[in-house]
Amino acid sequence: MELHALPLRVGGAAENMALDFLLLQRYPQAAAIRFRHYEWRGPAFTFGFGQKLAWVRGQLPPEERLDLCRRPTGGGIVDHRRDWTYALVIPREHAWWDARAAQSYQTVHECLAGALRELGQAAVVKTQAEPAEAAGPGVCFERAELYDVVHAGSGVKIAGAAQKRNKHGLLFQGSVWKPAVAAGVDWDVFGGRFLAALARALDLAATPTPWPDFNDDEVTGLVEQYSSVEWLGYR
Repeated sequence: MELHALPLRVGGAAENMALDFLLLQRYPQAAAIRFRHYEWRGPAFTFGFGQKLAWVRGQLPPEERLDLCRRPTGGGIVDHRRDWTYALVIPREHAWWDARAAQSYQTVHECLAGALRELGQAAVVKTQAEPAEAAGPGVCFERAELYDVVHAGSGVKIAGAAQKRNKHGLLFQGSVWKPAVAAGVDWDVFGGRFLAALARALDLAATPTPWPDFNDDEVTGLVEQYSSVEWLGYR
């Protein structure tokens, strides 16, 4: 099995969510693990598949025009205006697909926290649950849940993620909130350290890989679906 490191792409909210889903559903080398970091064309928020749109709109800043999209994964509302966003796809042939969701979540976040510590950041994985966590997904960076990445001193949440598992594999969508770490982080260096840590955890070498040649009609159709009123207001 291989670990494919895909090139950076910049997109709108619907495009980014559609491409993450296509990486799960239609990747040409189905047995390969794929990783990508991506950026946002403008101010954007995404929210979990099971959240209600009316509630989500009530949590958003009213004064700003925002690009909003429902994710294929769960979790809470994520503010992408100042984050570092990534996706990791594990095919069903890999042992992580059969593992408990909490196990893969913790492992990925241990890699992420370790990469931040290498850059002098006080980042650790939260290992103590709290009763409030039973309330369910809300606004992502307002509180840390079990196995999120937090600041070792203050407990402020640094990184969280959400997952979707189906017959094709496991899609992991994650976000690092840049304002939660000390100034001066070189985010390109962080990305390389994070990918290297994931490669060690997976016992694979990361290989830079060109973007897959997806069918244009399928990409367009899925972006249109993720842009639609029906998808946005699904719940």
